[in-house]
Amino acid sequence: MVENTLNVGSITEGIVLDHIQAGRSMDIYKYLKLDKLDYCVAIIKNAKSNKMGKKDILKIECPIDYIDLDILGFFDHNITVNIIKDHKIIDKKRSSLPKKITNMIRCKNPRCITSIEQGLDHVFVLTDPKREIYRCKYCEGKYERH
Repeated sequence: MVENTLNVGSITEGIVLDHIQAGRSMDIYKYLKLDKLDYCVAIIKNAKSNKMGKKDILKIECPIDYIDLDILGFFDHNITVNIIKDHKIIDKKRSSLPKKITNMIRCKNPRCITSIEQGLDHVFVLTDPKREIYRCKYCEGKYERH
Protein backbone atom coordinates (compact mmCIF):
# COMPACT_ATOMS: atom_id res chain seq x y z
CA MET A 1 0.00 0.00 0.00
CA VAL A 2 1.32 3.43 -0.93
CA GLU A 3 1.00 6.02 1.83
CA ASN A 4 0.08 9.52 0.66
CA THR A 5 2.42 12.02 2.23
CA LEU A 6 2.65 15.76 1.91
CA ASN A 7 5.89 17.56 2.60
CA VAL A 8 5.76 21.24 3.44
CA GLY A 9 9.20 22.78 3.88
CA SER A 10 10.42 24.37 7.06
CA ILE A 11 10.25 28.11 7.53
CA THR A 12 13.13 30.41 8.42
CA GLU A 13 11.17 32.88 10.56
CA GLY A 14 7.49 32.92 11.33
CA ILE A 15 4.67 31.15 13.07
CA VAL A 16 3.17 27.68 12.91
CA LEU A 17 -0.37 27.40 14.23
CA ASP A 18 -0.93 23.78 15.19
CA HIS A 19 -3.87 21.86 16.65
CA ILE A 20 -6.47 23.98 14.85
CA GLN A 21 -9.87 22.31 14.86
CA ALA A 22 -10.28 20.58 11.48
CA GLY A 23 -11.97 22.89 8.98
CA ARG A 24 -11.29 26.15 10.88
CA SER A 25 -8.00 27.18 9.23
CA MET A 26 -9.69 29.21 6.49
CA ASP A 27 -11.60 31.28 9.09
CA ILE A 28 -8.30 32.11 10.77
CA TYR A 29 -6.65 32.78 7.39
CA LYS A 30 -9.38 35.29 6.50
CA TYR A 31 -9.51 36.99 9.90
CA LEU A 32 -5.73 37.44 10.10
CA LYS A 33 -5.91 38.84 6.53
CA LEU A 34 -3.15 36.48 5.41
CA ASP A 35 -4.31 36.90 1.81
CA LYS A 36 -3.13 40.52 2.00
CA LEU A 37 0.39 39.55 3.12
CA ASP A 38 3.22 39.16 0.66
CA TYR A 39 4.59 36.20 2.62
CA CYS A 40 4.49 32.45 2.17
CA VAL A 41 1.49 30.78 3.88
CA ALA A 42 0.82 27.04 3.92
CA ILE A 43 -2.62 25.74 4.89
CA ILE A 44 -2.77 22.09 5.81
CA LYS A 45 -6.30 20.82 6.23
CA ASN A 46 -7.41 17.55 7.80
CA ALA A 47 -3.93 16.41 8.80
CA LYS A 48 -3.81 13.23 10.87
CA SER A 49 -3.55 13.83 14.60
CA ASN A 50 -3.19 11.26 17.36
CA LYS A 51 -4.75 13.65 19.86
CA MET A 52 -7.53 15.14 17.73
CA GLY A 53 -8.15 12.61 14.94
CA LYS A 54 -7.90 15.37 12.32
CA LYS A 55 -6.53 18.89 12.59
CA ASP A 56 -5.57 21.90 10.50
CA ILE A 57 -2.18 23.60 10.52
CA LEU A 58 -1.16 27.07 9.28
CA LYS A 59 2.48 27.88 8.53
CA ILE A 60 3.17 31.57 8.07
CA GLU A 61 6.63 32.73 7.03
CA CYS A 62 6.85 36.37 8.13
CA PRO A 63 8.43 38.53 10.82
CA ILE A 64 7.23 37.22 14.19
CA ASP A 65 5.68 40.49 15.38
CA TYR A 66 3.82 41.05 12.11
CA ILE A 67 0.61 39.24 13.09
CA ASP A 68 -1.67 39.83 16.07
CA LEU A 69 -2.25 36.38 17.50
CA ASP A 70 -4.31 37.39 20.56
CA ILE A 71 -7.59 36.65 18.78
CA LEU A 72 -6.70 33.00 18.06
CA GLY A 73 -8.17 31.84 21.36
CA PHE A 74 -11.58 33.03 20.21
CA PHE A 75 -11.46 30.65 17.25
CA ASP A 76 -10.11 27.75 19.25
CA HIS A 77 -8.26 27.92 22.56
CA ASN A 78 -6.52 24.59 21.90
CA ILE A 79 -4.36 26.11 19.17
CA THR A 80 -0.63 25.81 19.76
CA VAL A 81 1.42 28.77 18.54
CA ASN A 82 4.98 27.82 17.59
CA ILE A 83 7.35 30.76 17.10
CA ILE A 84 10.07 29.93 14.57
CA LYS A 85 13.45 31.65 14.18
CA ASP A 86 16.38 30.28 12.15
CA HIS A 87 14.34 27.14 11.30
CA LYS A 88 13.91 26.26 15.00
CA ILE A 89 11.00 26.54 17.44
CA ILE A 90 12.13 29.19 19.94
CA ASP A 91 8.83 29.48 21.81
CA LYS A 92 5.61 27.52 22.12
CA LYS A 93 2.40 29.04 23.48
CA ARG A 94 -1.17 27.89 23.99
CA SER A 95 -3.84 30.29 22.84
CA SER A 96 -6.44 31.40 25.36
CA LEU A 97 -9.76 33.19 25.23
CA PRO A 98 -9.10 36.91 24.64
CA LYS A 99 -10.43 39.24 27.33
CA LYS A 100 -11.74 41.66 24.70
CA ILE A 101 -12.82 41.25 21.07
CA THR A 102 -13.28 44.14 18.65
CA ASN A 103 -15.26 43.87 15.38
CA MET A 104 -15.15 40.10 15.30
CA ILE A 105 -18.73 39.48 16.37
CA ARG A 106 -21.68 41.84 16.10
CA CYS A 107 -24.16 42.82 18.76
CA LYS A 108 -27.60 41.43 17.96
CA ASN A 109 -29.49 43.81 20.27
CA PRO A 110 -31.49 46.15 17.97
CA ARG A 111 -31.48 48.83 20.70
CA CYS A 112 -27.69 48.76 21.13
CA ILE A 113 -25.83 51.95 20.17
CA THR A 114 -23.84 49.88 17.63
CA SER A 115 -27.08 49.37 15.64
CA ILE A 116 -27.56 53.14 15.36
CA GLU A 117 -23.98 54.43 15.11
CA GLN A 118 -22.70 52.63 12.02
CA GLY A 119 -19.02 53.57 12.49
CA LEU A 120 -18.87 52.41 16.11
CA ASP A 121 -16.69 49.39 16.89
CA HIS A 122 -18.43 46.24 18.11
CA VAL A 123 -16.58 45.51 21.36
CA PHE A 124 -17.25 42.41 23.46
CA VAL A 125 -15.71 41.63 26.85
CA LEU A 126 -15.20 38.13 28.26
CA THR A 127 -17.44 37.96 31.34
CA ASP A 128 -17.58 34.21 32.02
CA PRO A 129 -14.45 32.33 30.88
CA LYS A 130 -15.76 28.93 32.04
CA ARG A 131 -18.92 29.16 29.95
CA GLU A 132 -17.15 31.24 27.24
CA ILE A 133 -19.64 34.11 27.45
CA TYR A 134 -18.87 37.53 26.02
CA ARG A 135 -20.98 40.65 26.60
CA CYS A 136 -21.32 43.79 24.51
CA LYS A 137 -19.36 46.66 26.05
CA TYR A 138 -22.26 49.07 25.41
CA CYS A 139 -25.50 47.20 26.16
CA GLU A 140 -24.21 44.01 27.84
CA GLY A 141 -25.94 41.86 25.24
CA LYS A 142 -24.76 38.27 25.60
CA TYR A 143 -22.82 36.27 23.03
CA GLU A 144 -22.27 32.59 23.74
CA ARG A 145 -19.74 30.71 21.69
CA HIS A 146 -21.55 27.34 21.85
